[in-house]
Amino acid sequence: MKSQRASGVLLHPTSLPGPYGIGEIGPEAYRFADFLQATGQKLWQILPLGPTSYGDSPYQSPSTFAGNPLWISFELLVQDKLLSAEQLAEFPAFPADTVEYGPVITARMKLLEEVCNQFSKNATSERQAQFKAFCAANAPWLDDYALFAALKDAHGGVPWTQWEPALAQRVPAELEAARKKYRVAIRNVRIIQFLFEQQWQRLRAYCAERHIKFVGDIPIFVAHDSADVWAHPGLFFLKPDGHPSVVAGVPPDYFSATGQLWGNPLYNWKAHRAQNYDWWVARLQRVFDLVDIVRIDHFRGFEAYWEVPGDARTAMDGTWVKGPDRHLFDVLKKRLGELPIIAEDLGVITDEVDALRDTCGFPGMRILQFAFGTDERAAEFLPESYPAHCCVYTGTHDNDTTVGWFHSQAGEGSTRTQEEIDAENKLILDYLRTDGHEIHWDLIHLGSRSNANTFVVPLQDLLGLGSEARMNTPGVAGGNWQWRFAWEQITDAIRDRFAYVTRATGRMH
Repeated sequence: MKSQRASGVLLHPTSLPGPYGIGEIGPEAYRFADFLQATGQKLWQILPLGPTSYGDSPYQSPSTFAGNPLWISFELLVQDKLLSAEQLAEFPAFPADTVEYGPVITARMKLLEEVCNQFSKNATSERQAQFKAFCAANAPWLDDYALFAALKDAHGGVPWTQWEPALAQRVPAELEAARKKYRVAIRNVRIIQFLFEQQWQRLRAYCAERHIKFVGDIPIFVAHDSADVWAHPGLFFLKPDGHPSVVAGVPPDYFSATGQLWGNPLYNWKAHRAQNYDWWVARLQRVFDLVDIVRIDHFRGFEAYWEVPGDARTAMDGTWVKGPDRHLFDVLKKRLGELPIIAEDLGVITDEVDALRDTCGFPGMRILQFAFGTDERAAEFLPESYPAHCCVYTGTHDNDTTVGWFHSQAGEGSTRTQEEIDAENKLILDYLRTDGHEIHWDLIHLGSRSNANTFVVPLQDLLGLGSEARMNTPGVAGGNWQWRFAWEQITDAIRDRFAYVTRATGRMH
């Protein structure tokens, strides 16, 4: 992926403002695109686009192909005459600065169900024709996902391994009977996905007109309780009962002394290779239909991945197993063409991982918060070491905000001791020759001035917010993915200063 100097902002649509409980891809998203244009940004980076389930994490989705129905804009549905203003007026009130997932999901899905039930009556003939075409074009993933979602709802949300064996094991006659029994629910899932698709593509076109590209994100692994695993069990290491025999994770790291036990089933790469990586081709084709560039989370897992026994309680007792390496990407490039991919190459990185990234021509990532640590790799994150072909961030969705990180205490959000925190703070203050009172701007200036072609700042850092605005704390089950901003936080001073920095460092074209 070749690029000119550019910069952008990391903001998941969940975090957009709005009156309906969670960020939407409607008017507030367009307003944010206007902000990006006004400050000279070329990139809007987001997290995975899929529906969320347990823990509300975008990295644990029931489908790697579907869109998140919670983002569908109610105001746009009213404009399109698919929802009435009277119906919307009855929607309950929710906090503006956080997402209360449980009640928000219940209220929003209830209203979307009403939209689906009235779709045949309210949708124009043109929109109904577009819906039919969407279903046909996306049938390879949509048919399985719609049935999976309908069955999961009918079973009270329990994992597919707890369904009747005939459904869990996809006995054809039972699946056909389920399609008839749940045909209304299946159609509603399809309608919701169609509405998401239409609204997302309109937003994407609006951004493209303003020369703003979407940087999407996919996790290397998929959730076990997903249509992807249920529909393609032979592509994963599963026991006869459908449970994973081995699962994904990472060894002890910056965030956790016992490692991170993700629990995702691991790929049977031999089976993928036998199919010429058809599933991966379809997965990447789908994501590139939705975004312009994609960051692949945990890229190092393609070279070697941390395999943990399926019944393990922590990730400590795992082992490194070789992945598909370059062969996968050779096939993907042959079948899809040039791949605009950012390799998330953080964590335990070896020379082999670096070689795979460089051979594929993918830019890696540099995190400024990691540049002042006490470990031996810290120097790699200092700007002096950056190649032009990389992406630099003040921090990611897994990091504390820059202000929160600078003022952190031992035992909060990372494995650092207080001595290590104090040493880091001294290093950064000496390096930057600053007193730290605007530490977020110090790092924004540092990243912008760097040699890296691409610089991305999380909106929380641009606003100078503390740990209360952190998006995710790895290893902590609750309280993540909830933060939302308010427009009054983006002051004229912040807007003007960000535009100035972007222009002064050659990132505004």
